[in-house]
Amino acid sequence: MAKDRPETELDRELTDLPPDLRWREWMRRIEAVLFASASPVPREDLARVVGQGASVDLLVEDLAADLEGRAFEIAEVAGGWMFRTRPVYASAIRAAADVGDKLLDLNEFDVAVLAAIAYHQPITRDGLKDIFGKEISRDLIGRLHARELIGTGPRSPRRGAPYTFVTTEQFLVVFGMESLRDLPDREQLADAGVVGEAPQIDYG
Repeated sequence: MAKDRPETELDRELTDLPPDLRWREWMRRIEAVLFASASPVPREDLARVVGQGASVDLLVEDLAADLEGRAFEIAEVAGGWMFRTRPVYASAIRAAADVGDKLLDLNEFDVAVLAAIAYHQPITRDGLKDIFGKEISRDLIGRLHARELIGTGPRSPRRGAPYTFVTTEQFLVVFGMESLRDLPDREQLADAGVVGEAPQIDYG
C-alpha cells in the first residue's frame, strides 16, 4: 500500500510573484476557502492562507467587487464570510431544484416566538408564556430546534432549573446578520406586533 504523500507546506508569502499577481492569488485562495465551506469562515482562518500582514478585509472587498454581476455574493455573517446566492435568484433556485427556504414551513406565530427568543435570550418556555400570554408548545420549540435556529442555553436559576433557549449561528446565517447587534429595532417590531415588551424576570 502506497504511503500518503506529505502535504506541501503552503507558500503564504508568494515572494516570487509580482505584487499584483500575488494579490490576485491571495484573492483566489480566499475564494477557494469560502467556496469549500458551508459555514461562515472567520478572519483568522482566512489569514492562514495569505501573506503575513495582508489585509483580509481588503482582499474580501476586492473579491466581492470581482463578483459583481454574478449570481452569488460574499456575505458577512456570524463573525465571518460566506458565499450565498443573491436574493433576486431565490425564486429561480426553488423553481428549478425545489430548494425551500428554512423558514418557508414556519408559520407567523413560529417566527414571532423565534423573534422573542432572539430579543430576550436566554429565555425559558415560561418566559415566552409571559410574553405571549399562552403556553408555547414543545412542538413549536422542536421545529425551531430542528431547523437549527435555536439551541439550549444555560439553566435558569428558577426553581427546577428549567432549560433556556438561545439563537444559534445558523439563525444569524439565515437572516444574514453578522451578530445579534444587527437585529432590527425592537420598538419597531413591537409596534408591528411581532415581539412584546421584555418581561422583568431572570433567565426566564
